[in-house]
Amino acid sequence: MSGADVALSVVFAALADDTRWSLLVRLGNAPASASALAAEFPVSRQAIAKHLAVLQETGLVTAEKAGREVRFTAVGATLSMIGRELETIAGGWDRRLNSIKAQAESAAPSTGR
Repeated sequence: MSGADVALSVVFAALADDTRWSLLVRLGNAPASASALAAEFPVSRQAIAKHLAVLQETGLVTAEKAGREVRFTAVGATLSMIGRELETIAGGWDRRLNSIKAQAESAAPSTGR
């Protein structure tokens, strides 16, 4: 599944888990194997593997074989897509708030001073 094919609700559901969020942040800094990640997190390697599988399914990380190990990397394109969607939502809210502010200011009685 590519980043463009992933529904935002699925991505946010995956990121709602603290461990998966922490793994994504960690993998955003540098690729790592499941074993290396298991050494850094207070969960088993099997739990790390399950979390990584969820992140892979949502297109947030990719796996690449490097010799005998598989290294996981955060996918910038998917993260950028999420960022653009959030910026679009934020822009809508900003426009609404500015409209409310303008209406409130135009309805406020002037003090005449």
